[in-house]
Amino acid sequence: MAEVASMEDIRATASMEDIRAAASTLGIDISNIDLDSIRLPPGEDFGILSDDEDLHEEDPLEYDAGFGNIIVVDNLPVVPREKYDKLEGVVRKIYSQIGMIKEGGLLMPVDPDTQKTLGFCFIEYNTAQVHGQPSVVYRAFDESFGTQFHQTVVGKILPLMLEAELAREKTNGYKLDRAHIFAVNMFDDFDRFMKVPDEWAPPETKPYTPGSPSSTMNLSLRKPENLQHWLTDEKARDQFVIRAGSDTEVLWNDARQLKPEPVYKRAYWTESFVQWSPLGTYLATVHRQGAAVWGGANAFNRLMRYAHPQVKLIDFSPGEKYLVTYSSHEPSNPRDTHRVVLNVFDVRTGKVMRDFKGSMDEFSVGGAGGVSGVSWPVFRWGGGKDDKYFARIGKNVISVYETETFSLIDKKSLKVENVMDFSWSPADPILVLFVPELGGGNQPARVSLVQIPSKEELRQKNLFSVSDCKMYWQSNGDYLAVKVDRYTKTKKSTYTGFELFRIKERDIPIEVLELENKNDKIIAFAWEPKGHRFAVIHGDSPRPDVSFYSMRSGSNTGRVSKLTTLKGKQANALFWSPAGRYIILAGLKGFNGQLEFYNVDELETMATAEHFMATDIEWDPTGRYVATSVTSVHEMENGFNIWSFNGKLLYRILKDHFFQFLWRPRPPSFLSPEEEEEIAKNLKKYSKKYEAEDQDVSMLLSEQDREKRKMLKDEWERWVNDWKRWHEEEEAERQRLRDGEASDEEEEYLAKEVEVEELLDVSEEVLSFDLDQE
Repeated sequence: MAEVASMEDIRATASMEDIRAAASTLGIDISNIDLDSIRLPPGEDFGILSDDEDLHEEDPLEYDAGFGNIIVVDNLPVVPREKYDKLEGVVRKIYSQIGMIKEGGLLMPVDPDTQKTLGFCFIEYNTAQVHGQPSVVYRAFDESFGTQFHQTVVGKILPLMLEAELAREKTNGYKLDRAHIFAVNMFDDFDRFMKVPDEWAPPETKPYTPGSPSSTMNLSLRKPENLQHWLTDEKARDQFVIRAGSDTEVLWNDARQLKPEPVYKRAYWTESFVQWSPLGTYLATVHRQGAAVWGGANAFNRLMRYAHPQVKLIDFSPGEKYLVTYSSHEPSNPRDTHRVVLNVFDVRTGKVMRDFKGSMDEFSVGGAGGVSGVSWPVFRWGGGKDDKYFARIGKNVISVYETETFSLIDKKSLKVENVMDFSWSPADPILVLFVPELGGGNQPARVSLVQIPSKEELRQKNLFSVSDCKMYWQSNGDYLAVKVDRYTKTKKSTYTGFELFRIKERDIPIEVLELENKNDKIIAFAWEPKGHRFAVIHGDSPRPDVSFYSMRSGSNTGRVSKLTTLKGKQANALFWSPAGRYIILAGLKGFNGQLEFYNVDELETMATAEHFMATDIEWDPTGRYVATSVTSVHEMENGFNIWSFNGKLLYRILKDHFFQFLWRPRPPSFLSPEEEEEIAKNLKKYSKKYEAEDQDVSMLLSEQDREKRKMLKDEWERWVNDWKRWHEEEEAERQRLRDGEASDEEEEYLAKEVEVEELLDVSEEVLSFDLDQE
């Protein structure tokens, strides 16, 4: 039986006297509400401890000392008596905006000798803070009383209970002037600080013991648990998540058994979509109240919630340290634009590190992707996996923030007149910016590489007669390709070329690449992951060409060269294996799911296939398997296929109302490039073990196939024997129906052929006849 939390849990954090008092001031009779009859949904505790759950806690509980509604504000100006009232008025104005200060609740001590203030004050709010996450209490009231009650009572009671905590969070570090920056602490914290010993002693080292998550919501305070346990699978399998109908499932890809193996399944797990974190540690779900992340060693436990009402989109930082959530809200005035809210959360603690609010117009610069005209992701992360920087584009500026303080680098944005687009290097803190032509072509377009945080321009290339630019980074940040669409002299048409930057080489040399037919339309472009090659689909539909190029030319590693061109392919999308070498030339949408598996090392086609109406293609993170899927944009053939890297169909799963297929990402390998190269050279030595395992599995599958065929044969023989028995039992009845004839042999019957003529139709037609022509 799932535990059911009652309103007693909420009473533990919120005083009933406070609730009744606030309800009375609002004219609401709370006595008409039976609090004890309210139950939270089964299996859902909203992070609130039930009556017996705390019995399982191993750590001793810490109780409130009774001064949770008092804060201490330090680093105030030291002023004489005559300026006391003025300073008190300034402090009261700042802190009364956050909550109601108790009468006589602002105390600013004065030195009796100098008659000057001591540089700090005590502020007492009407009510104490609520321990735990405020959003948990809000959601509990939402589920229990409904939205209307939330908007009336809860919307005004609970904020009073959070005033002291909120005041500390909002004003700690507040800059009154250059010399006075507030340091704000809870009064109760001083007692804890005083217990810190004068001499440092090393903490006791406890052995790592995997365990289930504790009830606390802070990931950093949870019992140790191996969130990468899935990587230790003995069969070296990968996981994937699917959504179909109301169900969300996580499964192993068991290619040896030619079927998926279930891991975890839950109905109504998310209200819109699911998303893996970039390193595969967490699975994120999206709900009306916000987002949540799930994970664990043996099951998917809820690890953290991120309160953000009406959240529509989420985005992880590359190193999984931060989560960005997005929502838009209709304005009260129809003439105004939607209001956008963006929160940047610390993934482990759930704390909002920085929020951004503004009109839709402020976040619509730099493209029209995403939702309602907002270019998503609004914030783009850079600086590799360290999550040190993130940036967004604005009107004539690029705003770059650093995550140590979540403020602008050098406290100002990078001013770039008419900047249109930007992107980060996947590996280094380098920005590439595109600025279109200005002044009717008098000022050329340009592409600039800018180092962060110094904001030094590393390289610039001016471009003339530019219609549009698209930027493509190679996965290691070694190369950058800029696709440039240029106007012809008549301005009536465009042609395309590429500017290729060698980022890691001295002075960042640039090479220009033009196709043999400059008028060919570029349909798709893709770099080989971790490699030096790229592929281009160019030409006119329905059968464009596919060309492969290398940034190395024989012995000359500094020149681009063409490897080959494949003529007349039914392809409009390119999907490289994450390990490089292999690529799928795919014909989606109008090409109805044509697939060609191509080996770029050998420049040969390994297989051609079709997944009719396929909408999505995704390689697994190891490059061993490929998933093709048909989502619910089509009403028929919903489901997914799993293929080997060389184009062999392994198994097919059909699912009605199929929405999502996502492979679980893997973190980067700990092996160095040299170690990986050594393994590749000696692969035969390492593969013997796995070949033996594959042979055992193959024999097992063969045995299973034999048993299945034997079962089918036995079933057929039973069916034939039953019919023979029924035939013998009905012999007497057949004799009676044949007027005593006992034989069932066909040879004893005389067969006659009878021809029957049947008149099918008669029609009459009157012909005209001219006698004069005779």
